[in-house]
Amino acid sequence: MPYIFLIIATLSQLAVPRMVGNIIDAVSQGVLAQNVLAALEKIPAAMLPQALPKILDAFGYPSGWTVEQLQAALIFQGSSAPRALVTASLAIVVFAALRGLFAFLQVYWSERNSQSVAFDLRNDLFAKVHKLSFSYHDRNQTGQLMVRATDDVEKVRLFIGQGLLQLVGALVLLAGTLFILMTTNMRLTLVVLPILPAAMIVFMIFGAISQPLFTRLQIRLSAMNTILQENLAGIKLVKAFTREKSEQAKFERSASSVMEQQITITRIFAFLFPLVFMIANLGQAATLYFGGRQIILGTMTLGEWQEFSLYLIYIFMPLAQFGFIITQLGQASASADRVFEILDARSEITDQPEAVPLPSVKGGVAFENVTFRYFSSTDPVLKNVSFVAEPGQTIALLGATGSGKTTIINLIPRFYDPSEGRLTIDGHDLREVTLDSLRSQIGIVLQETTLFSGTIRENIAFGRTDATLEEVISAAKAAAAHEFILSFPEGYDTPVGERGATLSGGQKQRLAIARALLLDPRILILDDSTSSVDLTTEVHIQRALDRLMEGRTSFVIAQRISTVINADQILVLDKGQISARGTHEELLETSELYAEIYCSQLVDDAAMGDADEGTTEPIDAAFAD
Repeated sequence: MPYIFLIIATLSQLAVPRMVGNIIDAVSQGVLAQNVLAALEKIPAAMLPQALPKILDAFGYPSGWTVEQLQAALIFQGSSAPRALVTASLAIVVFAALRGLFAFLQVYWSERNSQSVAFDLRNDLFAKVHKLSFSYHDRNQTGQLMVRATDDVEKVRLFIGQGLLQLVGALVLLAGTLFILMTTNMRLTLVVLPILPAAMIVFMIFGAISQPLFTRLQIRLSAMNTILQENLAGIKLVKAFTREKSEQAKFERSASSVMEQQITITRIFAFLFPLVFMIANLGQAATLYFGGRQIILGTMTLGEWQEFSLYLIYIFMPLAQFGFIITQLGQASASADRVFEILDARSEITDQPEAVPLPSVKGGVAFENVTFRYFSSTDPVLKNVSFVAEPGQTIALLGATGSGKTTIINLIPRFYDPSEGRLTIDGHDLREVTLDSLRSQIGIVLQETTLFSGTIRENIAFGRTDATLEEVISAAKAAAAHEFILSFPEGYDTPVGERGATLSGGQKQRLAIARALLLDPRILILDDSTSSVDLTTEVHIQRALDRLMEGRTSFVIAQRISTVINADQILVLDKGQISARGTHEELLETSELYAEIYCSQLVDDAAMGDADEGTTEPIDAAFAD
């Protein structure tokens, strides 16, 4: 639709120079006719027979005309000039109105279409980012993804809404102008025609040079945005460690890199535009010279020359527009590559074509010779791990940092796939069931608590937006969160702020537990879920969890053995392998490593209890994830 409006507006624009030429010719011929009539009156009657043939020949009238016929023609020519002037002026107004109307329509529709494209691209990007596997997010920084969904999409939109329309408009205007010039004055057109290929070659060279420059600019913008995003997210840490100056220096280096790249691009285009204008001025000088010669020789009227000059501007205008179009095209091309790099990215974790929904599970989980490597490492994080969790059992995972505890719980909801071996739930291979049906039956409380802007109720009901207030309150009570929620003036409607900034670590942790419990999952994963609470709160949470884990298969990572002492099965991990397994009593007798951890924690608990009356949490950093 906008391109139809563009063509109509361009045709209206092309008609104006012809009208201007007609006005100039009408006025000049009318004035000339009046001057000739005045001159005829001054010529003696005896000399008219000799002068008449020359006058008739000069004006192109038939050679056999009499003086009376010539005078009648000159009078008519002089009197018709005002009518021609009015007619051409009205035509210019009509064409200007048409051009204005359809130019407005083309801009409106093109902007509307470009906004629709940007809307679709942003939604597609947002959806794709959620579908991509954890390994993709491990390799890409948040700031870079944000730039692609905002700045890169906007540059693509600008080219679609403005640059592409300008390109089509310039081509239509150029083609229409050349057609008119060739049909009116071919000789003079051939004089300016060599300008076009020269200008197009220049634009092609600059286009090839500019695109990689714009790509590097977007990469540097992404790096700068990443630094900004990380500092805003970690502003408390920056201030706590007094790293403001060093972070400012890091940002300045990144901003300087962006500025240098922008200056490089500006330098290229600062050379382009004067070069193009120089080529255009050469064409204008040639037109003035050869057009002036035709006027002198009488093969061109003053109005035709003015008409040709205006059409010549219509040739130079697209040439100037091509410079801006190439700038937008270079930016849009670089940004489109970055946008479609995400849209075309392949997720390692997807539903297989023959995947089926996972039926309601009982909770039997089995690891069968599972080996796992991260994408950037050749060394396995897990090596031949095998164990079975029967429905309703609680499985505790203990081990040093890097032993593979977190990797095991990440494999259960299929955040990653094993490099070797397989996982099953109730005998179903996780690769053969749909992701939605799998993850909807697993409740997770991660070590790093994430809350979203909104109310406390909305965050608890994040996994079940249809949950009633009574169900939300029940989950909050089970997670020992109900009392502190009611202490806020707005209760469950209290805004939590960005990333839960208005809540303490322990409060956020309890909301995360309530969020998982609201799902009423058959499989529960608790990744050190009591690490951010005090001992008193931990006791309340642990009692609630013990009650809620009944009948559910639970996987628990904990810093303290005391929190998992009643687990049905404790797995002690060491360097990606299960070094010992069994109940608490069995491991005390069979595992030297487990007994050593247990005894050290007893000593630490006793020491801290004497120092601070039991209010300080003992933390064994050597065995924390």
